[in-house]
Amino acid sequence: MTVKMKAVIPMLTVANLEDTITFYHDLLGFECVGYVDDWAAMRNGETEVMISLPNAHVPFEKPVFTGSLYFRPGNVDALWELLHGKTTVVYPLENFFYGMREFAILDNNGLHA
Repeated sequence: MTVKMKAVIPMLTVANLEDTITFYHDLLGFECVGYVDDWAAMRNGETEVMISLPNAHVPFEKPVFTGSLYFRPGNVDALWELLHGKTTVVYPLENFFYGMREFAILDNNGLHA
């Protein structure tokens, strides 16, 4: 038996919850739709990201993430114009041979977004 997934919602562990809420709200247009002490849920359209302070049962030195978050905006060029110069750019807007037009930035925690 298999179960079909409807979505994936990443949980990012961060050092400062408020700064991360501000980054995702002010730069990426996410709204905070849930907030409890050390956890928040952010949503922009159908896209969700959860953020939390470190779990007391897991060692935490700094935020780490072994991949990237890929957001699919309605207009990647408009998002690029909004973001470049306001955060760290990993690589600028470009067309790739596999058909994607994309760019990469770091969020306020140094995570690829």
